[in-house]
Amino acid sequence: MVRVLSGAVLIACAVAVVWLAPPTLFYVVSQLVLVLGVWEYVSLSRAGGLDLPVWAAGLAAVVTSASVATGGGASTHVAAALLGVLVVLGVVSLARWEGGSGALAAASALLFPSVYLGLPIGALVAIRQRQGAAGLFLVMLTIIISDTAQYYTGRLLGRRPLAARISPKKTLEGALGGFLVGAVAFAAIGARWWTPPPPVGVRLGLGLLIVAAGIAGDLFESMLKRSAGVKDSSSLIPGHGGVLDRIDALLFAAPVYFLATVYL
Repeated sequence: MVRVLSGAVLIACAVAVVWLAPPTLFYVVSQLVLVLGVWEYVSLSRAGGLDLPVWAAGLAAVVTSASVATGGGASTHVAAALLGVLVVLGVVSLARWEGGSGALAAASALLFPSVYLGLPIGALVAIRQRQGAAGLFLVMLTIIISDTAQYYTGRLLGRRPLAARISPKKTLEGALGGFLVGAVAFAAIGARWWTPPPPVGVRLGLGLLIVAAGIAGDLFESMLKRSAGVKDSSSLIPGHGGVLDRIDALLFAAPVYFLATVYL
């Protein structure tokens, strides 16, 4: 019951923020989600033996996110932010190193939140700016529909594991169900919400790419948790784990859809 209630509240809040929040409030909420995600990422890193400074990782991720969200996709803004983040985090890594063989792992782990969290969440903000609430909700709804199809197809028909070492419960049959239903849903809904809509073949192909990216994002976060020896990224959301557990698929799907809005 707790899982159902918290899930319903979570969906209602997400829909309200996407559709009703003014741009400034939406941006603030997105950065709050980003900071919480970085905090969970640092907790996973520490569980895996890498003691990262959460303030440095969080600040760098926020700067990177802002460069995408406010730069309108301009490469110079993103490049400038990433170059600045690289230098600052390099200096932080220098100051924290106490000898040993883990310098490369620690420095890489400190930089990674800017790429793994900052860029995708900035892309979500940019998608809303470029295509409005309907465009952002389209990619979110595609992931939700695909996840639901994967779950029920997997339960009914699942026999062969998709990635046994990472997520034993995910099946190849479930993934195929998610591909089919998610791509068709994207193509159908996109015909009404994306103005002007691309040809149906392009919409189906993009839907497949978004679903594939979402599945990869889900598995990637599961890999991080399994490596750290934890079940959930945190216990922040009752019955649902943490922020990363809720947005893992979007972190990979959002960049794919953002690039589509830029080049299609």
